Order: sequence, then C-alpha cells, then structure tokens
Amino acid sequence: MADQNQFNVSSSNHEQGDGSATAALTKIHAANPSHITTKSSQPASRQTNLQRIQQKKQAVLAFPYSKKLLKLAIYSKCQGENCNCTGWKKTESAIQELTFSDPCRCEHALEAHISHLRCKTEDDLNRLLRMVVDIDNMGTAMSREENMDTKKVYTYLFHLLRKCILTLDTPIVESSLGQPPFEQPCIHKAVTNLLVYKFSHLAQQEWKTMCEVARILLHCLNTWEFPSPSSQKHIVSQEEASVYKMEHTRWLVFCNVPTFCDSLKHYDTTMVFGRTLLRAVFKYMKKQIMDQFNRERDKMPQERRVMLLTHFPPFLNQLDEEIYAQDSPIWDPEFKHGPSTHFQPLLESGKIKTNAVLAKRGSNEVDKSIALNEKDGFLYASKTSRSCEGQGREAKRKRLAQDEHFEDISMETVAQIIATIDDPNYMTGPDLIFSENAPATDEAPKLEEKRKVIEMHVIGNSLTETVSKETMLWFIGLQNVFSHQLPRMPIEYITQLLFDPKHRTIALIKENRPIGGICFRPFETQGFTEIVFCAVTFSEQIKGYGTHLMNHLKDYHIRKGILHFLTFADENAIGYFERQGFSKDIKLNRSIYQGYIKDYEGATLMHCELNPKIIYTEFTSVVRRQKKFVKQLIYQQQRNVSKVHPGLTFFKEGVKNIPIESIPGLQETGWKPAARATRGAQQLEESQDIEILADMLKNVLVAVKNHEDSWPFRLPVDKNEVPDYYDHIKYPMDLKTMAERLKSRYYVSRRLFIADMMRIFRNCKIYNSPETEYYQCAVNLQQYFQTKMKEVGLWDK
Repeated sequence: MADQNQFNVSSSNHEQGDGSATAALTKIHAANPSHITTKSSQPASRQTNLQRIQQKKQAVLAFPYSKKLLKLAIYSKCQGENCNCTGWKKTESAIQELTFSDPCRCEHALEAHISHLRCKTEDDLNRLLRMVVDIDNMGTAMSREENMDTKKVYTYLFHLLRKCILTLDTPIVESSLGQPPFEQPCIHKAVTNLLVYKFSHLAQQEWKTMCEVARILLHCLNTWEFPSPSSQKHIVSQEEASVYKMEHTRWLVFCNVPTFCDSLKHYDTTMVFGRTLLRAVFKYMKKQIMDQFNRERDKMPQERRVMLLTHFPPFLNQLDEEIYAQDSPIWDPEFKHGPSTHFQPLLESGKIKTNAVLAKRGSNEVDKSIALNEKDGFLYASKTSRSCEGQGREAKRKRLAQDEHFEDISMETVAQIIATIDDPNYMTGPDLIFSENAPATDEAPKLEEKRKVIEMHVIGNSLTETVSKETMLWFIGLQNVFSHQLPRMPIEYITQLLFDPKHRTIALIKENRPIGGICFRPFETQGFTEIVFCAVTFSEQIKGYGTHLMNHLKDYHIRKGILHFLTFADENAIGYFERQGFSKDIKLNRSIYQGYIKDYEGATLMHCELNPKIIYTEFTSVVRRQKKFVKQLIYQQQRNVSKVHPGLTFFKEGVKNIPIESIPGLQETGWKPAARATRGAQQLEESQDIEILADMLKNVLVAVKNHEDSWPFRLPVDKNEVPDYYDHIKYPMDLKTMAERLKSRYYVSRRLFIADMMRIFRNCKIYNSPETEYYQCAVNLQQYFQTKMKEVGLWDK
C-alpha cells in the first residue's frame, strides 16, 4: 500500500447482521507478532488479546441505555445547525458526572450529539458500539505498529469506521484492492482437488487420514499470521515483492483485521485467495509449520504426533509440487473429478462440520463457495461405483495422454483387421508354425456357465432372516470341500467362519452340489476384503474353475466399491494367488488392516488391488482379442515396409555425414526424429554445441547453489564429521564436484548432468530419515532443480 489515497471510502445503508467476531484459534506465528496489545510472539498472547477484546465488547453492550448514548456521543456528529463537530468533547469546565445538558467544545449540549440516536433500536446502538470498541482497538494497534505499510492499513480502516459511525452506515471497503474472492479456484478448492486427484484411490481409512491432514492444513492457512513484505528475505525480484505486497494488504484488510474487529466483514484466507498467495509464501510457511510441530512433538498424543509428523509432510510435498508445476490440474477451474462411492459418507460428514462452523460465522459468501464446490464435483452425490472409482488416476492418465500424439488407425483398417482375426482359419506370422490359439484358462468354465452347466452364487448365513434349505445344503457341501482340500484347518474353525453371518461365500455349483468356493469377509469401513478359504474339490481341479471363481469375486467387489483383497496363503497356494494378481508387496497401510484380520503362522500375507475399469470375467477374452489385433497390425505394417533399398553411396562421394531422416525407407517404418519442447519452441538435440550446453547448465548450477536449501550439498561430506557416510554411500556427489566437471566439459549431454544432480538428492534420502532437515532440503532443492531445467528447456520427463 503506497499511500492511504489508494482507498476510496464507501459505506452502505444495508446493515450487516450482528454476530461476534470469529474466535481465533491458537496461531502458528510467522514473522510479525500480535498487533493489539503486546509484541510477544507467543500464540497464547494473541488468543488472550482476542478474548479480552470480546470481553470488553460484551461489557460495553451491557451498559444501561443512557451510558450507551454517552459512549456514542464521543464519536457522533453534532446535529446543531451549521455545526461541523464530529464528536462530543468535554469543555475545560465540565464536571466529573456527565449529563446530557453538559456543553461540548462546539458550544452545543451533549444531547445535540445523540438526539438522532434516540429513535434507533437497541440492536442499531449495539452495532455502533461494536464499531466504537473496534475504533479504540484500531487506535491501539496503530500506535504500536512499527511496520509503515501495516500502519497505513490500520489508519485507513480507523477512518472508515469513524466515518460509518457518523453516517450510521455499515463499513464496506472499496479500493484498488478489489473485492473477495481474488482468485479462482481458491486455496480451499485446490486442496479439495488435490485430495481427489492424488488420493482418491486410497482405502477408506487412509483417505480419512488424508482428509484430516487437509483440514489441518486449511486451518493453519486460515489462522496463519502472514509476515510483512519487508520481512520476506527470500522474495528478491521486484515483481514478486510487488505481488506479495498486494496479497498481504488484501489479507490484512479482509482476513486478519476482521478477526479482532468484527464490524468489518471477515473472510477465510483459503476461500478468497488462490495460487498467487501460496506461491509467494508456501515454502517458507511449510518450514515454519513443520518446525513448530517438531518443537511440540513431545506434548502431542501419539495418534496426533503420527499424523502431523508422518502423514502431514508428504501431503505438503504433494501440494508444493502442484503449486509450482506449470500445468497442475488442481488449479483448473473446470476440475470435476469426483471421489469413490465409499468415500462419500466421509465427505458428507466433512460438509456438515464445515457448514456448522460457517453457521456460527454467518458468512454468506463462504456458504456460496461451499455450494460451488458441491456443484463442481467434491461434495455431490457420487455416480455408480464403477464409473467413479479411480477417477483421480484417470485425471493423471488423461493429463499424460495429452502430452503424447498418436495417429488414429482408419476405420477401414480396423474393420479389415477385425474381419481377419475373426476368420476361423486366422494365423499370422510365427503363428503359422507356433500356434498360440490354445484357449485361456477360464475359457472352458465360461462356456459351461453360459450353457448353465455350472452356476455362481454368493451366499451367507443370517441370524435375523430365514435361510433357505438349499443354501444350508450348499453350506454343508462347502464345509466338506474346504475340510478335504484344507486338511490343516480344523473342521470346527472352518464351520465357525463359514456359517458366521459376517462372512460371505461365492459358491461354484455343478449338478446342484458345490464343487468349490471362496469364503471371504468384507471390511467396508476399511475398504478391503479378507479371503479366508479358497478351494475346488480335487476331481474338478485343473479345469480353470479357480480362476473363474476369483474373477467373479473381483467383479462382485468392484460393484460393491471395495478394491483391495488381503489373504494369508500357505506355501502351496502362493502360486495360485500370484496368478490371480496377488503380490507379497502389501500396498495398504498396515494401520488399515492391523487388528482386523487374524495372522496365520507359517502363511504369507498377500495383497491384490482391483482395477474398477476391468470386467474380470471378460478380461482374458478382451486381452487375447487385443493381442490378435496388434499382431495383425504389426504383420501388415511389416509387409508394407519389408523392402530392400540399395546401399548408401554418399560417403564414397566424400560426404562425411547425412541427416538420419535421409536414409531411404527409414521414415516408412514409422520412425520420427526425437524432439522435445524447449525455450523458444526450438528443438534442442543432444548433439548441439557443447559450449552452448555448458552455458545453459552453468546457469542452472549457479541457481541451485544459490538456493537457500542447497547448503548441505555444496561441498563433499567430511568423513571426519560423518564417519560412516561412505560406508552407506558408494557413489557420492556434491555441487562443488559438479562445478569442476562442468568446467572440464565432462557434461557432453544434459542427461549426465541430470544423473549427477539426482544422485545428490538420492544419496541424501538414502542416508537421512524423512523427518530430518537434510531430507527436506533434498526434496525442496530437487523440485527447484527440475523447475530451473524446465525453464531452459532441458527437462522432458
């Protein structure tokens, strides 16, 4: 704010509803301390100040009617004819006990300053008295504020409130700052988009954790004391400083001051600001928040400590990446990807909580923003599970697909190939000798099911509803199958789980008797199912029934919105489960399933994640058909280009080199020259002049070395200071060594340069744990390095 004249004071007769000032929760302070009563930087002192202000307002509002008028007289315009006095002031001869007949310095009685107020309701008087208390507080803040820019904001708001008491209007800020919201999408919407974009594939418990992390972040942003522009040492360019100065002034006027001055309309920071403000302060703020959490870690309960120190940093890193990325989809105003069905209750509960908070504040604007979020795809009723699951990953897939360009195959070619592969006598290339037309494992069971030879039924016991006689007979038959095929399992244990109403079984029925089945227990709240028993009777094995059973089970769970299987497999069953897509690499967080499933001694825990876009009972047929299509397409292409060209004669004629694309027949094979986007929309090949490349790499290296987080990597690690470092790190690297290599022209390609730089970050992350300062420096510097490489057109990953 250059000077106070930037503001054009305006007021409105539309009265703002009453309501106490927003209760400020304990803040994590940045640079500037409390503005009200003390220069202490302790969060508790600010909380105490705000409580004191509210107590003072309540005391003033409790005054008797006459005392309220006396208080307002000091700030009210004299109603005397042709009098310009803007507030009652005692004369030198005024007595201690005031009466409405006492004279003002303008020679009119005190009554002349409040006569126009006697017809006002008590609510109107209380609204004016709130402004009086706010004016007193603003005066205190003005006198104690040392930063001149902030002081000018307070001065402007002080005069605005004074004028509104004189005119009996509601204060409205109208200036060159504009009106909230200042940017779309807002921070709240972007964080919501990040949850859907990056975490919608998680199981419900993990998703719940990330939602809580997001709420903590939004709370921090809404209660953060943004530092003054002059104290931001990391803002070096004039343009960045100017942008942040404007954002900080807006924050003061619309978000910060209204927390202790409720005569002004309050806005949540996350609802009115967007990417611009976050870009200016996020890295600094992230470090401050994590430092604060680490200082208070010993005072936190175990559960909260795990959340803030384990789950919070990765979430901040993901947001950091999206804030500074050039084409991040979370900042797209049209972002519409919705979450999975089994996340919806959690989102709705979050909506209820948010609306409860907003109801206390009485903020219509924030309510409108929430409504927009509902419409745009976060808090709305989800579609069917199969269409909504995995849309976060779909957004990423589409984004990657946009960067690639494919030539569409003509419909004529497609029709020709389909006709070819549908020919009963279809054989192509090597298939003429080595046929791969053996049927898929589950092909025979699929045909049997189609002809009603076998049937699949999901059955379960019940304590409240009647179970049919046929179902009970199937249970008994399955009990026999499981006990014969799983001899290590006690029959009592099999019976207990099979007949347990919490378990379900998919039964394979042939000739009206069960010949196999899979018993499982769904944990809907955790987002996974435990497979307990899986067996097919011995005489019916090696017919593909096991695969067909599992495919039906997968389709059943996709319809239910459960995308994860867990099972304990003994050594004889591991092979079967691996063929069904299970892995020993458990991708679910241990906290999701620990305590829910029973450990089996001597068995191996295995995990399978389902893809909601796949119909598993049709999967093998679709893949085999796609494979045939691709093979036929390749075969046709090979026939078109299998042409022998004469040898090259250029070199005999004295030509030393030729462009690759001039080799006869090369382009007919579909070859295209490698190219990547660079600055100025020009191609930058690896073979470009080494001196030009060296200059570009030097600029990047200097920028990286000057970054505030580069200090751990500027020199080689001293073995005397860290004795065991070289025991763990076999290929060390540092910025000094890279500078020497650059000087000696070692980096003949950008890939060598990138490899050395990434080795620095990789070594740091291997040796240091994620909660250390060194690890965080590596994460921040890696992001910065990638940004600088993209700026000069040397990054195409």
